[in-house]
Amino acid sequence: APGGGWDQTARSMQQALVAAGAARSVQVTNVAGAGGTIGIAQFVNGAKGDPNQLMVMGYVMVGAILTNKAPVTLDQVTPIARLTEETEAIAVPAASPIKTVQELADAIRANPAKVTWAGGSAGGVDHIAAALFAQAAGADPSKINYIPFSGGGEALAAVLGGKVTAGISGYGEFESQVKAGKLRILAVTAGERVEGVDAPTLTEAGLKLKITNWRGVVAPPGLNPEQVKTLTATVEKMAKSPAWAEVLKQKGWDDALLTGEAFASFLKQENATTTDILKSVGLVKP
Repeated sequence: APGGGWDQTARSMQQALVAAGAARSVQVTNVAGAGGTIGIAQFVNGAKGDPNQLMVMGYVMVGAILTNKAPVTLDQVTPIARLTEETEAIAVPAASPIKTVQELADAIRANPAKVTWAGGSAGGVDHIAAALFAQAAGADPSKINYIPFSGGGEALAAVLGGKVTAGISGYGEFESQVKAGKLRILAVTAGERVEGVDAPTLTEAGLKLKITNWRGVVAPPGLNPEQVKTLTATVEKMAKSPAWAEVLKQKGWDDALLTGEAFASFLKQENATTTDILKSVGLVKP
Protein backbone atom coordinates (compact mmCIF):
# COMPACT_ATOMS: atom_id res chain seq x y z
CA ALA A 1 0.00 0.00 0.00
CA PRO A 2 1.16 3.62 -0.46
CA GLY A 3 3.30 5.01 2.37
CA GLY A 4 4.81 1.72 3.53
CA GLY A 5 8.41 0.54 3.39
CA TRP A 6 8.07 -1.42 0.12
CA ASP A 7 6.33 1.53 -1.55
CA GLN A 8 9.13 3.85 -0.37
CA THR A 9 11.75 1.35 -1.61
CA ALA A 10 10.08 1.09 -5.04
CA ARG A 11 9.78 4.88 -5.46
CA SER A 12 13.36 5.41 -4.28
CA MET A 13 14.51 2.79 -6.81
CA GLN A 14 12.44 4.52 -9.49
CA GLN A 15 14.47 7.73 -8.99
CA ALA A 16 17.86 6.06 -8.42
CA LEU A 17 17.65 3.70 -11.42
CA VAL A 18 17.10 6.66 -13.75
CA ALA A 19 19.65 8.90 -11.98
CA ALA A 20 22.28 6.14 -12.18
CA GLY A 21 21.62 5.64 -15.89
CA ALA A 22 20.58 2.04 -15.22
CA ALA A 23 17.08 2.50 -16.71
CA ARG A 24 15.37 5.02 -19.01
CA SER A 25 12.02 5.03 -17.25
CA VAL A 26 10.44 3.19 -14.33
CA GLN A 27 6.78 2.80 -13.34
CA VAL A 28 5.63 1.80 -9.86
CA THR A 29 2.43 -0.22 -9.34
CA ASN A 30 1.01 -0.79 -5.83
CA VAL A 31 -0.67 -4.10 -5.03
CA ALA A 32 -1.78 -4.07 -1.40
CA GLY A 33 -2.95 -6.83 0.90
CA ALA A 34 -1.98 -9.93 2.87
CA GLY A 35 1.68 -9.07 3.35
CA GLY A 36 2.42 -9.03 -0.36
CA THR A 37 0.93 -12.47 -1.02
CA ILE A 38 -1.69 -10.94 -3.36
CA GLY A 39 1.12 -9.12 -5.16
CA ILE A 40 3.34 -12.18 -5.53
CA ALA A 41 0.42 -14.23 -6.92
CA GLN A 42 -0.29 -11.55 -9.55
CA PHE A 43 3.42 -11.23 -10.30
CA VAL A 44 4.13 -14.94 -10.74
CA ASN A 45 1.01 -15.53 -12.84
CA GLY A 46 1.02 -12.28 -14.84
CA ALA A 47 4.69 -11.41 -15.40
CA LYS A 48 6.16 -14.84 -16.25
CA GLY A 49 9.07 -14.49 -18.67
CA ASP A 50 9.00 -10.67 -18.61
CA PRO A 51 12.54 -9.28 -18.04
CA ASN A 52 11.19 -5.75 -17.54
CA GLN A 53 9.39 -6.36 -14.27
CA LEU A 54 10.66 -6.47 -10.70
CA MET A 55 8.80 -6.92 -7.42
CA VAL A 56 9.88 -5.23 -4.21
CA MET A 57 9.65 -7.65 -1.29
CA GLY A 58 11.26 -8.37 2.04
CA TYR A 59 11.21 -10.17 5.36
CA VAL A 60 7.49 -9.37 5.78
CA MET A 61 6.63 -11.50 2.75
CA VAL A 62 8.52 -14.55 4.13
CA GLY A 63 6.28 -14.61 7.22
CA ALA A 64 3.10 -13.62 5.39
CA ILE A 65 3.42 -16.53 2.94
CA LEU A 66 3.60 -18.92 5.92
CA THR A 67 0.78 -17.39 8.00
CA ASN A 68 -1.55 -16.94 5.00
CA LYS A 69 -0.74 -20.46 3.71
CA ALA A 70 -0.23 -18.71 0.36
CA PRO A 71 -0.42 -20.92 -2.75
CA VAL A 72 2.37 -18.89 -4.42
CA THR A 73 5.75 -18.83 -2.65
CA LEU A 74 9.21 -17.31 -3.08
CA ASP A 75 10.37 -20.60 -4.63
CA GLN A 76 8.47 -19.48 -7.74
CA VAL A 77 10.27 -16.16 -8.34
CA THR A 78 13.80 -15.35 -9.53
CA PRO A 79 15.91 -13.84 -6.72
CA ILE A 80 17.77 -10.69 -7.82
CA ALA A 81 19.02 -8.69 -4.82
CA ARG A 82 18.66 -7.89 -1.15
CA LEU A 83 19.09 -4.12 -0.96
CA THR A 84 18.51 -2.69 2.49
CA GLU A 85 18.29 -3.49 6.16
CA GLU A 86 16.53 -1.36 8.74
CA THR A 87 16.05 -1.45 12.49
CA GLU A 88 12.55 -1.77 13.84
CA ALA A 89 11.39 0.81 16.37
CA ILE A 90 8.71 0.73 19.07
CA ALA A 91 6.81 4.02 19.24
CA VAL A 92 4.06 5.54 21.39
CA PRO A 93 2.16 8.83 21.03
CA ALA A 94 3.97 11.76 22.68
CA ALA A 95 1.19 11.98 25.30
CA SER A 96 1.28 8.25 26.18
CA PRO A 97 1.52 7.43 29.90
CA ILE A 98 4.11 4.77 28.96
CA LYS A 99 7.47 6.52 29.20
CA THR A 100 9.96 3.65 28.90
CA VAL A 101 10.23 0.30 27.16
CA GLN A 102 10.47 -1.35 30.61
CA GLU A 103 6.99 0.03 31.43
CA LEU A 104 5.66 -1.46 28.18
CA ALA A 105 7.28 -4.80 29.07
CA ASP A 106 5.66 -4.66 32.54
CA ALA A 107 2.24 -3.94 30.99
CA ILE A 108 2.51 -6.83 28.54
CA ARG A 109 3.69 -9.20 31.29
CA ALA A 110 0.68 -8.21 33.43
CA ASN A 111 -1.84 -8.65 30.61
CA PRO A 112 -0.59 -9.31 27.04
CA ALA A 113 -4.08 -8.94 25.53
CA LYS A 114 -4.61 -5.48 27.05
CA VAL A 115 -1.60 -4.01 25.21
CA THR A 116 -2.56 -3.29 21.59
CA TRP A 117 0.06 -3.11 18.84
CA ALA A 118 -0.21 -1.54 15.39
CA GLY A 119 2.12 -2.76 12.67
CA GLY A 120 2.35 -4.21 9.19
CA SER A 121 0.87 -7.42 7.85
CA ALA A 122 0.12 -10.47 10.00
CA GLY A 123 3.17 -12.72 10.22
CA GLY A 124 5.50 -9.98 9.02
CA VAL A 125 8.57 -8.59 10.75
CA ASP A 126 6.52 -6.14 12.90
CA HIS A 127 4.25 -8.96 14.09
CA ILE A 128 7.22 -11.27 14.73
CA ALA A 129 9.02 -8.48 16.63
CA ALA A 130 5.92 -7.83 18.79
CA ALA A 131 5.59 -11.56 19.58
CA LEU A 132 9.30 -11.88 20.40
CA PHE A 133 9.05 -8.75 22.57
CA ALA A 134 6.25 -10.38 24.59
CA GLN A 135 8.32 -13.56 24.88
CA ALA A 136 11.41 -11.58 26.02
CA ALA A 137 9.24 -9.73 28.58
CA GLY A 138 8.09 -13.06 30.05
CA ALA A 139 4.56 -13.07 28.56
CA ASP A 140 2.82 -15.63 26.35
CA PRO A 141 3.55 -14.47 22.77
CA SER A 142 0.51 -16.27 21.36
CA LYS A 143 -1.76 -14.01 23.48
CA ILE A 144 -0.60 -10.64 22.07
CA ASN A 145 -3.19 -8.22 20.69
CA TYR A 146 -1.64 -7.29 17.33
CA ILE A 147 -3.61 -5.25 14.78
CA PRO A 148 -2.15 -5.64 11.27
CA PHE A 149 -2.32 -2.88 8.65
CA SER A 150 -1.49 -3.29 4.96
CA GLY A 151 0.79 -0.25 4.85
CA GLY A 152 3.01 1.79 7.15
CA GLY A 153 0.86 4.88 6.57
CA GLU A 154 -2.25 3.26 8.09
CA ALA A 155 -0.35 1.82 11.07
CA LEU A 156 1.19 5.25 11.71
CA ALA A 157 -2.26 6.89 11.71
CA ALA A 158 -3.49 4.37 14.32
CA VAL A 159 -0.53 5.15 16.61
CA LEU A 160 -0.86 8.93 16.16
CA GLY A 161 -4.60 8.71 16.83
CA GLY A 162 -4.01 6.89 20.12
CA LYS A 163 -6.07 3.92 18.87
CA VAL A 164 -3.36 1.48 20.04
CA THR A 165 -0.91 1.25 22.95
CA ALA A 166 2.19 1.16 20.75
CA GLY A 167 3.30 0.89 17.15
CA ILE A 168 6.09 -1.21 15.74
CA SER A 169 7.63 -0.51 12.34
CA GLY A 170 10.81 0.41 10.54
CA TYR A 171 12.31 3.49 12.18
CA GLY A 172 12.15 5.40 8.88
CA GLU A 173 8.35 5.22 8.88
CA PHE A 174 8.17 6.97 12.29
CA GLU A 175 11.01 9.46 11.86
CA SER A 176 9.12 12.51 10.55
CA GLN A 177 6.49 12.27 13.32
CA VAL A 178 9.22 11.82 15.96
CA LYS A 179 10.90 14.99 14.68
CA ALA A 180 7.53 16.78 14.74
CA GLY A 181 7.19 15.87 18.44
CA LYS A 182 4.08 13.72 17.92
CA LEU A 183 5.69 10.34 18.65
CA ARG A 184 8.26 9.00 21.10
CA ILE A 185 10.56 6.06 20.35
CA LEU A 186 10.80 3.70 23.35
CA ALA A 187 13.46 1.40 21.86
CA VAL A 188 15.05 0.13 18.66
CA THR A 189 15.52 -3.53 17.76
CA ALA A 190 19.03 -3.20 16.31
CA GLY A 191 22.07 -4.61 18.07
CA GLU A 192 23.51 -1.12 18.55
CA ARG A 193 22.07 2.33 19.18
CA VAL A 194 21.03 4.21 16.06
CA GLU A 195 22.80 7.50 15.43
CA GLY A 196 20.47 10.44 16.01
CA VAL A 197 17.80 8.34 17.72
CA ASP A 198 17.30 9.07 21.41
CA ALA A 199 16.27 5.56 22.43
CA PRO A 200 17.99 2.46 23.84
CA THR A 201 18.28 -0.90 22.13
CA LEU A 202 16.06 -3.63 23.58
CA THR A 203 19.20 -5.46 24.73
CA GLU A 204 20.27 -2.36 26.70
CA ALA A 205 16.81 -2.29 28.26
CA GLY A 206 17.28 -5.86 29.51
CA LEU A 207 15.23 -7.63 26.82
CA LYS A 208 17.10 -10.26 24.83
CA LEU A 209 15.89 -9.43 21.35
CA LYS A 210 17.55 -8.24 18.15
CA ILE A 211 15.75 -8.19 14.80
CA THR A 212 16.15 -6.16 11.60
CA ASN A 213 13.92 -5.82 8.57
CA TRP A 214 15.42 -6.34 5.13
CA ARG A 215 14.03 -5.50 1.70
CA GLY A 216 14.96 -6.62 -1.77
CA VAL A 217 13.76 -7.28 -5.31
CA VAL A 218 12.91 -10.39 -7.26
CA ALA A 219 12.14 -11.02 -10.93
CA PRO A 220 9.39 -13.19 -12.41
CA PRO A 221 9.80 -16.90 -13.14
CA GLY A 222 10.72 -18.09 -16.64
CA LEU A 223 13.70 -15.84 -17.38
CA ASN A 224 16.78 -17.15 -19.19
CA PRO A 225 20.25 -16.83 -17.59
CA GLU A 226 21.16 -13.83 -19.77
CA GLN A 227 18.04 -11.92 -18.71
CA VAL A 228 18.75 -12.67 -15.02
CA LYS A 229 22.35 -11.48 -15.47
CA THR A 230 21.20 -8.21 -17.11
CA LEU A 231 18.60 -7.50 -14.43
CA THR A 232 21.09 -8.22 -11.63
CA ALA A 233 23.68 -5.93 -13.24
CA THR A 234 21.03 -3.17 -13.58
CA VAL A 235 20.09 -3.37 -9.90
CA GLU A 236 23.76 -3.56 -8.83
CA LYS A 237 24.57 -0.44 -10.88
CA MET A 238 21.79 1.41 -9.07
CA ALA A 239 22.78 0.03 -5.64
CA LYS A 240 26.37 1.24 -6.06
CA SER A 241 25.40 4.72 -7.34
CA PRO A 242 25.67 8.06 -5.48
CA ALA A 243 21.89 8.48 -5.97
CA TRP A 244 21.20 5.29 -3.99
CA ALA A 245 23.77 6.22 -1.31
CA GLU A 246 21.80 9.45 -0.83
CA VAL A 247 18.51 7.48 -0.53
CA LEU A 248 20.03 5.24 2.18
CA LYS A 249 21.21 8.30 4.09
CA GLN A 250 17.86 10.09 3.86
CA LYS A 251 15.79 7.05 4.85
CA GLY A 252 18.09 5.73 7.58
CA TRP A 253 18.41 2.41 5.75
CA ASP A 254 21.59 0.31 5.89
CA ASP A 255 23.19 -0.97 2.70
CA ALA A 256 22.74 -4.77 2.67
CA LEU A 257 23.46 -5.60 -0.98
CA LEU A 258 23.43 -9.33 -1.68
CA THR A 259 22.88 -10.78 -5.17
CA GLY A 260 22.79 -14.04 -7.12
CA GLU A 261 23.24 -17.38 -5.39
CA ALA A 262 24.11 -15.69 -2.08
CA PHE A 263 20.69 -13.98 -2.03
CA ALA A 264 18.92 -17.21 -3.07
CA SER A 265 20.61 -19.10 -0.18
CA PHE A 266 19.77 -16.27 2.22
CA LEU A 267 16.07 -16.52 1.24
CA LYS A 268 16.03 -20.28 1.94
CA GLN A 269 17.67 -19.72 5.34
CA GLU A 270 15.24 -16.92 6.27
CA ASN A 271 12.30 -19.15 5.35
CA ALA A 272 13.55 -21.95 7.65
CA THR A 273 14.32 -19.59 10.57
CA THR A 274 11.01 -17.72 10.22
CA THR A 275 9.03 -20.97 10.12
CA ASP A 276 10.61 -21.95 13.45
CA ILE A 277 9.90 -18.53 15.04
CA LEU A 278 6.27 -18.46 13.84
CA LYS A 279 5.66 -21.96 15.17
CA SER A 280 7.19 -21.06 18.55
CA VAL A 281 4.96 -18.00 18.96
CA GLY A 282 1.82 -19.80 17.77
CA LEU A 283 1.36 -17.94 14.45
CA VAL A 284 1.92 -21.07 12.37
CA LYS A 285 0.60 -24.43 13.51
CA PRO A 286 3.31 -27.12 13.80
